[in-house]
Amino acid sequence: MNRYSRTAAVAGAVAAGVLALPGPTAAARDGGLWGAATIAPGREGIVEVAGVRHAVEGATLTLTAPRGTRVTGTPLDVPGYRGSVAADGRSATYTVTGDAPGQERVFPFVLAVPGDAVPGTRLRDCSLRVTHARGVPRAVGRCAVTVGLAGPTLTRPLSGVPLAARPVISGTAHPGARVTVRDKDDREACATTTAPDGTWTCTPGPGLPAGANRLQAVAALNGVSAMSEQIDISVTEAGAGQ
Repeated sequence: MNRYSRTAAVAGAVAAGVLALPGPTAAARDGGLWGAATIAPGREGIVEVAGVRHAVEGATLTLTAPRGTRVTGTPLDVPGYRGSVAADGRSATYTVTGDAPGQERVFPFVLAVPGDAVPGTRLRDCSLRVTHARGVPRAVGRCAVTVGLAGPTLTRPLSGVPLAARPVISGTAHPGARVTVRDKDDREACATTTAPDGTWTCTPGPGLPAGANRLQAVAALNGVSAMSEQIDISVTEAGAGQ
């Protein structure tokens, strides 16, 4: 994200679409303007809309936010374009202010998803519109925003502490998410469902092999998933017999 002027941390998977400025038929041939992103509850993410090489001064690209979300930023910072966000956060616009650089351009919009959004939900009413300098519509389209899943955490065991073969493994994740812990060879160590308070705990059935290993938790809910950071562990020879 360092190519944008926004300095706040922004999370979310991104997909790019097509921006036609000002050609009236290019977007229609490609199925219309579009963009997509997956953003976890309570987080911000970026919807990117990709552009063609040339833009006309005064033309605008407007994104109307999905129902329940807000646009919080237009972080593109290059000559020839100006971004602005509506006071209520319902929409944001990029306007061509002069001779835009003759290259493929990506227009990022930062969206904030509420903390109570349900993972796996496709948010409605996200739309895109391109207008000519005189306000004449040139292209319209839609953007798909899906509520993602925040990455789970692994809080136990601690990295670097010698372990028995069946250590208690625990952490946090979205309530109701199915959490699977895997080792360095992608074998399942244990699995469980996150409690309503966001905590989870499981213990390996077959013991982990002795020696160096690595654990990672994967949470899944309603068709979306997220992974924790990996932690390095070491199972002792004595512990492997337990």
